Amino acid sequence: MKVLLSWLREFAPDIDGDPVELGETLSALGLAVEEMHVLGDLPDSIVVARVVALRPHPDADRIQLVDVDAGDGTIRQVCCGAFNMKEGDLIPLATVGTVMPGGLEIRERKLRGQISSGMCCSAAELELADDADGILILPPHLADRLGEPVREALGLERDVLYDLEVNANRPDALSVAGVARDLAAGLGVPFELPEPDVTESGGPVHDMARVEILDPVLCGRFVARVLTDIRVGTSPAWLARRLTLTGMRPINSVVDVSNYVMLELGQPNHTYDLAKVAGPALRIRRAREGERLVTLDGVERVLAAADGVIADGDDVAIGIAGVMGGASTEIDDTTSNVLLEMAWWDPPSISRTVKRLNLPSEASMRFRRGADWGENIDRACRRFAELLAPGGARLVAGQIDERGELPDRGPIRVRPARVNGLLGTELGAEQMAALLAPIGFDARRRGDELAVTLPTWRWDATTEIDVVEEIARLHGYERLPRTVPRPAQVGGLSDYQRDRRLVREVLVGAGCHETQPMPFLGPGDLAAAGLPEDAIALSNPLDATESLLRTSLLPGQLRIVAYNQSHRNDDLRFFEIGHVFGPPPEGQILPDEREHLAVTLAGEEAPRAVAVVRLLTEVLALPNVQLRAAELAGLHPTRAAEVVVAGRVRGAVGEVDPVVCERFGVEGRVAWLELDLGEILSGPHGRRRYRPVSKYPSADIDLAFEVPEAVPAAAVEATLRKAGGERLVRLELFDVYRGPGLAEGTRSLAFRLRLQAPDHTLTDAEIAEIREACIAAVEKAHGARLRA
Repeated sequence: MKVLLSWLREFAPDIDGDPVELGETLSALGLAVEEMHVLGDLPDSIVVARVVALRPHPDADRIQLVDVDAGDGTIRQVCCGAFNMKEGDLIPLATVGTVMPGGLEIRERKLRGQISSGMCCSAAELELADDADGILILPPHLADRLGEPVREALGLERDVLYDLEVNANRPDALSVAGVARDLAAGLGVPFELPEPDVTESGGPVHDMARVEILDPVLCGRFVARVLTDIRVGTSPAWLARRLTLTGMRPINSVVDVSNYVMLELGQPNHTYDLAKVAGPALRIRRAREGERLVTLDGVERVLAAADGVIADGDDVAIGIAGVMGGASTEIDDTTSNVLLEMAWWDPPSISRTVKRLNLPSEASMRFRRGADWGENIDRACRRFAELLAPGGARLVAGQIDERGELPDRGPIRVRPARVNGLLGTELGAEQMAALLAPIGFDARRRGDELAVTLPTWRWDATTEIDVVEEIARLHGYERLPRTVPRPAQVGGLSDYQRDRRLVREVLVGAGCHETQPMPFLGPGDLAAAGLPEDAIALSNPLDATESLLRTSLLPGQLRIVAYNQSHRNDDLRFFEIGHVFGPPPEGQILPDEREHLAVTLAGEEAPRAVAVVRLLTEVLALPNVQLRAAELAGLHPTRAAEVVVAGRVRGAVGEVDPVVCERFGVEGRVAWLELDLGEILSGPHGRRRYRPVSKYPSADIDLAFEVPEAVPAAAVEATLRKAGGERLVRLELFDVYRGPGLAEGTRSLAFRLRLQAPDHTLTDAEIAEIREACIAAVEKAHGARLRA
């Protein structure tokens, strides 16, 4: 959106100051200044000159020689690359020594052997417009002002052109009045919309035209006025210049006024040659599927049922609603009476039509973002008539004003505490109301809150947060306190997740590597592992050879061990935390899914797995952990035990059955531990008991027992702990022996006991007493014999 500073001052005369600072104010208000041009600051050495003669350059096809008279009696020859001049035309001439607005200095020079004494100037070179295709032809009435500076002859005043970036949520800023309203509010100066001075005559207008809205959703309001005695001609130089500078091409007096009003007040409009409108009447409806219309650009458009049209009294479409008029009612040189349309169109409907037809325009852009449907329509009609009045046009008395469905502008509840919470400010309700008033937001106190009525020119504003944004804009983003926002605490690890991570860390620290095999098994894997074949079959397995959900982690771990042994990898210590899937319990549809922990120690015996149990017991502070000998599926019949935590079975520990190892191709012994991790971590744990560290020396004794194979080492360990009492501070199984020297069906278990008292150094007699008590307890409880 391009706006002139002089145009802004017509709505707020007190806008003053350095143009750069004004541009910074606009940017701070959210209307970013992309470019700024200072206009009308032409040097006096650019003068009005007459073209005396034109002739070709003897040595250049794209250059002609132009003889010009600058009113000083001297005919100058200028080499020029433009060919839009003819003899007698008046043009701007930059004489030798002129420094152009762009910084170019004009010097006398030769071009292909011909002297060029100056430069014929285009509008772009004078920064009066973007047209650089030809030399600027000056009005003929300046013929008696040869040699005068162009700036004086054209009455050019110093002006500033701002090119603003207007976001989609600011429809009001697509007009000079809207930008002026914002800038005046930002500077704290008065803003006023001048009332057009126009006299109505004749009529009434209802005898000359009719309007009917057949689709109230499409059109919320349609105002029609009639102007008579129209003479289509050229626009005044000041109006044409403003249009040119703001990116519009002057066409004729009627079209130019239409565009001018749209730029000035943000109200798109359309003019019909009243004599060409059947009825004369306008009917607003949706198009018929496949209906055709030739638009002003001469293209035949095929319409869809969702498109809006304006039809005449014969129900023939003569315009696409809010997008482009039809060629059949176009203004031309014979037009004398004009039917003027000012309407509010439903933004989503216009947007769909524009996108489907790929037919954007300045008018449709404003309708798509939400034009004003209030008093601005009436003001725009009168302004249109006021601008055409000098040419003899008369505004017929009365107006046709038909209504459809318009947006609700009911008061919005705004909480000052919420505003300050979002912006980090401490503004009072009265301060907020004062900030909103200059831009048309009517804020009134209702207790501790504000009831804000939204202006009709802000279709984009619908909720409390939109009002907060306006307060922030006008208070000044640069004045908001700078704080580092505290991010919301989104999520975090649960106690269960932290404990599971701790288990991982402990096992990695114990030298184990984590594995994550797929949770699927082949049809024969459970039988090979010695486990019950009660797995759930998949109806759509990824691989037909793995169509079962695992009920244990054992088969997958044995496959991993076998694979690594086949690749000559030794010292295999693996663990896995994964889900197993049992048959659904009674009354449940889904499988009984649980999270298990498995530890696999290849080449190791059961006591190594028991040591892992002890490690986890200590780390997680599990209460009352016991190992109870049992024959368990898939494990060695005499080297397996149930892991009991707080009186409940939570897993199994021991060695894998050698037969099972053979089936999976695993060599040697495999120590095994599998725990129901979900139940353990969901149950009692973490309550640690602490005791003082003794400063007195300890004593170690070693005891080796010959124990029946059926007696678990854990049972012997439990007996020793009970017999040793509080002075037994550490117990370690450091050797297991099977072989010569032992009775058949027995094995040797060697334990190291560390004894220590908290308050004194143990005597030999005390140590001997504890030793005898431990030996007697084991021999009595397990039928064991102390080895020499």
